[in-house]
Amino acid sequence: MTETPAPADGPLGATRTVPSRDLDTFDNPRPESDYTIRMRIPEFTCLCPKTGQPDFATIGLEYVPDQRCVELKSLKLYIWAFREVGAFHEAVTNQILGDLVERLDPRFMRVTAEFNVRGGIYTTVVAEHRQPGWTAPDAVTLP
Repeated sequence: MTETPAPADGPLGATRTVPSRDLDTFDNPRPESDYTIRMRIPEFTCLCPKTGQPDFATIGLEYVPDQRCVELKSLKLYIWAFREVGAFHEAVTNQILGDLVERLDPRFMRVTAEFNVRGGIYTTVVAEHRQPGWTAPDAVTLP
């Protein structure tokens, strides 16, 4: 996590948080169990690489952790780091997946990026990762 001194007239405290590509992790408290972590990140922004205009999206993150889980504040700062980056929807979705898989090595991970309308077109990009040999447990259906 990166912190810099706040401006002299800055509110609350002596430091402020800035965007960072660092992803902090912590030990999975239940590595013997398959369980799903779901996150919804409704304020994702990157730039269109053609026009430089902002593209807005909601990022859905689902994963079954193995030994590591992602720390939420570092994830927030990581997502924030894309705000000034020019990237196609497909590229940025796969980059997020790749970076998280590299840090966490989850049993399963899915990143869903639902981009706001642009030129009358909504775009949703879904990228997935599975550890070799891992299969999802059977779904439970309740009456």
